[in-house]
Amino acid sequence: MHLLPQLRETERRFQHELVVIGVHAGKFHAERETANIRQAVLRLEIDHPVVNDRQFRIWRSYGVNAWPTMAFIDPDGHYIGSQAGEVLASDLVRVIGEMVSQYDAQGKINRGPLTLRSEQSLEPDRPLAFPGKILAATQERLFISDSNHHRILAVRLNLEGDHGTVEAVAGRGTPGLADGQLHSAAFYRPQGLALHGDLLYVADTENHAVRLIDWAKGTVTTVAGTGEQDHYRLNSGGRGPQVALNSPWDVLVHEGSVYVVMAGSHQLWRLDFASGQIQLHGGTGREALVDGPLLRAALNQPSGLATDGSRIYFADSEASAIRWADPGPQGKLGTIVGTGLFDFGDVDGAGDAVRLQHPVGLTWHGGKIYVADTYNNKIKVVDPATRSAATFAGTGDTGHQDGDVAAFNEPCGLSATENRLYVADTNNHLIRVIDLATRRVSTLALNGA
Repeated sequence: MHLLPQLRETERRFQHELVVIGVHAGKFHAERETANIRQAVLRLEIDHPVVNDRQFRIWRSYGVNAWPTMAFIDPDGHYIGSQAGEVLASDLVRVIGEMVSQYDAQGKINRGPLTLRSEQSLEPDRPLAFPGKILAATQERLFISDSNHHRILAVRLNLEGDHGTVEAVAGRGTPGLADGQLHSAAFYRPQGLALHGDLLYVADTENHAVRLIDWAKGTVTTVAGTGEQDHYRLNSGGRGPQVALNSPWDVLVHEGSVYVVMAGSHQLWRLDFASGQIQLHGGTGREALVDGPLLRAALNQPSGLATDGSRIYFADSEASAIRWADPGPQGKLGTIVGTGLFDFGDVDGAGDAVRLQHPVGLTWHGGKIYVADTYNNKIKVVDPATRSAATFAGTGDTGHQDGDVAAFNEPCGLSATENRLYVADTNNHLIRVIDLATRRVSTLALNGA
């Protein structure tokens, strides 16, 4: 995901000389299904061709051993070399520019047009586009990250909680980073939401920023992040708007602070209300599953947050784990379920036997953690006391089916009220509602979106 903006800029600069082919070699089982890859291509708005290398044949033929890796091929079809890891657009443009000059001098650059059909052109307009996160503030009030419409919706619910009407919208609907009035402000694929009074904090993921919506004043401001990705993971923090962040994916208000899971740098950060300072709270930046003191622990693309009022819980997505952290700076970080980067599946049970598959969202309710087990297309419930996990809703099949035997499509966000669980059913472009007593699933009817 971090490489895509760099590639877009390079493709723009060399639109007549460069061809990019994405080779997707999926780590998780769900990432090897072509239908799921197509959804990811749509969600990430990828315009170049993508091949499903589900058997890792292309991966092996190029000697690849890391995600991401770029391989370079000359105009004669010969392999030149490869580069592993994230690369800045400025460096990539320089290297490609040198190659173009070299092969132009040999008369080998073909600037003829390529006729490619974009998958985006086949998609219908929808009220929601890949909604990522959701927040049920009360029984009557709901907030939705309409992620690929680059906006936040404030929704008024009916008494039954199965119908909603959009009351206000923050974001102009096109990607960008702009503060100001609700209608003119701009977001870029926003995700997590956290409410503090009438103030809504937003993890503005692809802007690498934390934004603040004041619904009473009708304004949006940036409280952390410069708009540029922090590539170096050496940041210790500072005044919020002056600190570069790295793919903040969720936010949580707790005891005078906003906690932020920084998926891109595999860390947990904390923004102080009073001072406006943001600083590292936990994680070395190394991608691994390591428990211990906060600043010595290691995380794996954390993407969801919740709290029981005491501990902070987070979905450690790449390790398919649910973990906890103390809110105090001298605290510790530990694991409830999940054992490592390549240990995943769909196994209910207890302790180290539990297997999830890339969970992204979670919420606390009734002494348990409800988890959006995203790649398993299920909602599960995890008991931190017994380290147990059990399926709560979903068959595991990809689909959209309501009722007692329900189906989801990569759900990513959860939020609970007293008797309902709201689900951002991301790849279905829908909000689903689960009755916590009966487990019956329905689809939210949304007016005015």
